[in-house]
Amino acid sequence: MNSSRRWWMIALAFLATAINYLDRQALSVAAPVLRDQFHMSNTEYSRILFAFLLAYTIMNGVSGPLIDRLGTRLGYGLCIAWWSAAALLHAFTRGAWTLGIFRFLLGIGEAGNWPGGVKVVAEWFPEKERALASGIFNSGSAIGAILAPPVIVWVMSTLGWPWAFALTGLTGFLWLAVWWPSYRTPQQPAAAQAPAERIPVRTLIRSRFVLAFTLSKVFLDPVWYFYIFWFPEYLKRARHFEMSAIGSYAWIPFAVAGAGNFAGGMLSGAMLRRGMSINAARKLSVTLFALLMLAAIPAVLTEQAWLSIALVSLAMFGYTGALANMLAMPADVFPVTSAASVYGLASMGSGFGGMIFTLVTGWAVDHYSYTPVFIGFGLLPLVCAGVLWSLAGPLVQQPALTKE
Repeated sequence: MNSSRRWWMIALAFLATAINYLDRQALSVAAPVLRDQFHMSNTEYSRILFAFLLAYTIMNGVSGPLIDRLGTRLGYGLCIAWWSAAALLHAFTRGAWTLGIFRFLLGIGEAGNWPGGVKVVAEWFPEKERALASGIFNSGSAIGAILAPPVIVWVMSTLGWPWAFALTGLTGFLWLAVWWPSYRTPQQPAAAQAPAERIPVRTLIRSRFVLAFTLSKVFLDPVWYFYIFWFPEYLKRARHFEMSAIGSYAWIPFAVAGAGNFAGGMLSGAMLRRGMSINAARKLSVTLFALLMLAAIPAVLTEQAWLSIALVSLAMFGYTGALANMLAMPADVFPVTSAASVYGLASMGSGFGGMIFTLVTGWAVDHYSYTPVFIGFGLLPLVCAGVLWSLAGPLVQQPALTKE
C-alpha cells in the first residue's frame, strides 16, 4: 500500500469534514441576526435545528449502507454534492419555514460525511492507526467551526447574510473537483484480512455491538450539537457579546477541540503499543475524555466570561478525544466492507438524541436558563461510557457471516 497516498486520502476526508462544518456552522453564527430579522424565539430556533437533525437521523441509516454499496468514491461524492447544493439554498431564506426546509435538506446530505470518513479510514489504515486517522479527519469539524465565526461574520458585514451561505456552499463543489479524479479504493484492505462480503443491514441491527454503540451515541453526540448550534447564541444572550466579539472568541473552543482529535488517537495508540487490548484501550480512552466533559458544569456557573470559554474548550476537547476512539470502533469489530453501514446505523442514535435534547434545550432556555442545560450536557457523556462498558461487549473482529 502506498503510505503517502493514504495520508492524501485522509486529508481529503479532513477537508470534506471542514467544509461540512463550515456549512453547518454558518447558521449558528448567523442565528442572532436571522432570529432578530425573522422574530424567532428559542423554541422556534430549536425546531429549525430539529428539522436538520430529523433528516440527519433518517439518512444516517441510509447513507452508510449506500456508501458501502456504491463505493467510497461515488457514495461520499454524492453526499457532499447534495449538502453543498442545500447550503446554497439557504441564501434564499425568507422566514422560519423556508429556513427549516433548507436545514432539512442539508441534514440529508451531511449525514453521509462520517460514514464516508469511517469508510476511508477502514480502507486505508490498520487498527493501530485507525483512531489517529479518525481523529485527523474528524479534526476537520473543529477547523470548519474555527473558521466559521470570523469568516461568516466578515462576509455578513461585507456582503450580507445570504452570501455567507452561498459562498460556503460553493466550497463543496470545489472539493468534488479534487475528490473525483483522486480517490481510489486500495487493492487490499489495510487490516490485511481476506476480502469479506458485506454484512446485511438486517444482520447488523441485531448485533449486540451495533445496538449498544447506537445507544451510547444518544448520550455523547448531542453534547457536541449543543455547542455547535447554541454556543454563539449563549455568548450573545447570556454573556451579552456583540457580533464582533462572537466572531473574535467563538472559535476558541473549536480550536482546542481540534487538538482533542489527535490526543484521542494518540492515547489509545499508546495503550495498544504497550500491549493493552483494543477493547480496553478504546473504552478507557472514551471514559477518560468523558470525564473532561464535566467541565461544562462550572462553565455555566462562573461569572467570568473568559473562564467560561476556557471550561467549554476543555469539555469540547474531551468530546473530540472520545469521538476519535468511537470512530475507530466499527472497523475494530466488523469487516471493512461494512464499516460505513455500522457507523451510519449507529449515528441514527446520535441524531435521535440530538433531536430530543435540542428541543429540550430550547424549552429549558426559554423557561429557565442555560444552567440546567450545561449541567445535563456535562453528565451525559458518562452515560455513554457506561453503556460501552456494560452493554457493547468486547471489541473483537467479527466475520461477515452472511452474504447480502
